[in-house]
Amino acid sequence: MKKNPNTNSLELAMNEMGEKARIASRGLAALNSFTKNSILKAMADAIDKDADLIIAENAKDLNTATEKGIPKPMIERLTLDKKRISSMSAGLRAMIELEDPVGKIISSNIRPNGLKIDKVSVPIGVIAIIYESRPNVTVDSAGLCIKAGNAVILRGGSESFNSNRALLHCINRAALEAGLPEGAIQMPAFTEREAVNIMLKMDKYIDLVIPRGGEGLIRAVAQNSTIPVIKHYKGVCHLFVDSDADTDMAEKIIVNAKCQRPGVCNAIETLLIHKDIAHKFAPKIAKILYDKGVELRGDCEFRKHVPKAIPANEQDWFEEYLDMILSVKVVSSVEEAVDHINFYGSRHSDGIIGKNAKNVAYFLNQVDSAVVYHNASTRFTDGGEFGMGAEIGISTDKLHARGPMGLAELNTYKYIVYGKGQCRN
Repeated sequence: MKKNPNTNSLELAMNEMGEKARIASRGLAALNSFTKNSILKAMADAIDKDADLIIAENAKDLNTATEKGIPKPMIERLTLDKKRISSMSAGLRAMIELEDPVGKIISSNIRPNGLKIDKVSVPIGVIAIIYESRPNVTVDSAGLCIKAGNAVILRGGSESFNSNRALLHCINRAALEAGLPEGAIQMPAFTEREAVNIMLKMDKYIDLVIPRGGEGLIRAVAQNSTIPVIKHYKGVCHLFVDSDADTDMAEKIIVNAKCQRPGVCNAIETLLIHKDIAHKFAPKIAKILYDKGVELRGDCEFRKHVPKAIPANEQDWFEEYLDMILSVKVVSSVEEAVDHINFYGSRHSDGIIGKNAKNVAYFLNQVDSAVVYHNASTRFTDGGEFGMGAEIGISTDKLHARGPMGLAELNTYKYIVYGKGQCRN
């Protein structure tokens, strides 16, 4: 690990990176689809070739994380194996098949004076990604930014330093050989936290910041940045089981949404059950979840049916556990379920399991979240699952992007106006 520089040299180094990225972004914006796709293929091939080296570097991070007592969910997100590395390269190859978002005419009109005005998609420019734990973000972010014509500065957490550097070296070497402009993908070679504070003030060079990690990281970035930030603070996701739900389907969906990978932002943290079926459904789903190792924290009504559940307190309804813990509440109607979600939720992903068309429509229209589901697991809130190839993050903001962010969300637009000598009166 490179020795941390002092603040003055750190600021100089970060601004040099910003300037290189700005210059590279102009060259990258001019690349055609064939060249960008060739770069992505070269990156994917390099990852497969260097898999053993990447895993060896990841092992160093895992050993350090274990010694420091880092929580299990974070270690799980940090871990790389052959399957996850293969998934990274597959994600890059999937991006090749996606339509290039740059240069698309979004709309066009001709004014009465003869001016032709085209609204055209263009790259954002330079994007900074600040993230924790997950080394796959290094590859996904670099690939998506390149395909969308943007330069990227990556700042992973110190806990994944060796993994991220190995991945960066691998993909950058291959990308440069395939025609990527120098400086289009960069990562600070030091772990000094001050680097992030400096980067968040580099609005001369950076156009957008996307933080990915815990609520503390995202709030710190949003509060300190002079650059626009796209964020989601946490994923407090819900499933509501209505009175007429197919309970076999509900059991399957709930187990998947909670247990398949509990340490991610689209796993559910709260289950809502309609009171009319609670006497039968609550004990049954509780047994299934207990057998899976889930800790249940319930309200008074739920605990009447499942006495061994831990009493839920007010904070539990706001909590993103990222663990095998689930809060459960019995509600009297779809309206109460919606009110609960809109008050305690994080506007991420929430779903209803039921058959009543009126109730389903009410839920889908009234829940103010980036993604709402009917009869499906919230675990599908993911760029890859949405057909984006991969994602740069999931936004719970409403401007300029919401939900999983893929290629289209990494472009902005400009107006191109064609005239024949027109002058305004």
